[in-house]
Amino acid sequence: MTGNVTARGQTIDTNATFIDLLQKSNTVAGLMSYFEADKGRVGVYLDVVYTKMNFSASQASYRNPLPALKISSSAYAAMTYELFVAQAGGVYELAYWKHGPESHTAIDGLMGFRYWNNTIKATFDADANFDLGNRFNFERSFGLAVAGSGTIQWVDPLIGFRVRHQFTQHQELMVRGDIGGFGLGSQFSWEAVAMYGYGWQLESGGKLTAMLGFRALAVNYVQGSGNDTTAINELMYGPVIGVSYRF
Repeated sequence: MTGNVTARGQTIDTNATFIDLLQKSNTVAGLMSYFEADKGRVGVYLDVVYTKMNFSASQASYRNPLPALKISSSAYAAMTYELFVAQAGGVYELAYWKHGPESHTAIDGLMGFRYWNNTIKATFDADANFDLGNRFNFERSFGLAVAGSGTIQWVDPLIGFRVRHQFTQHQELMVRGDIGGFGLGSQFSWEAVAMYGYGWQLESGGKLTAMLGFRALAVNYVQGSGNDTTAINELMYGPVIGVSYRF
């Protein structure tokens, strides 16, 4: 995850690798689920993402407009970012090519909505110096856990495309991309997903597939001004592993 977030006018830059987040976060990784139902060339889908990420002081830096205020290095989590994203919409098969008895390629158009629900909380330390004359100088550090955003939520319209390719009966590849926001929710958002799957046909008639791939999700959202500014300008990306069942 890389970018910056602003809560109550306080901006924090974030830069954390997959390993950093895996070590610090409450959730082992981002949790995802995807459901799609198709009939002929038309379908509907639901895509859900949830994660709660903790950032240490080495992974988050505070743009310090106030003297002696800095992101906390003593707290377990200098910043906590909880994210829930739900996408829903329709798919339509625009083109289909058959290459053999078990191989084909298809291109789908996507249109729908992406709901964002975010909560940000940052912990700060402040160093206060009191000079009581030549003989006395008193310094003290204390924590301030005051930069909480509350719940930030909005809905982005989105459009996109998807390419599906079946290599063999067992191997398949899916690449999907979309853009959204357009100033109606966020200023702009985008997503890119690539997944490779190896599947087995079950005696029950369903198909079980092991999935491995990569996903990136980015957003630029700004609300309010001055000390009331709330903003999220983040790029989240990393490996994806999972399993799917098709019937």
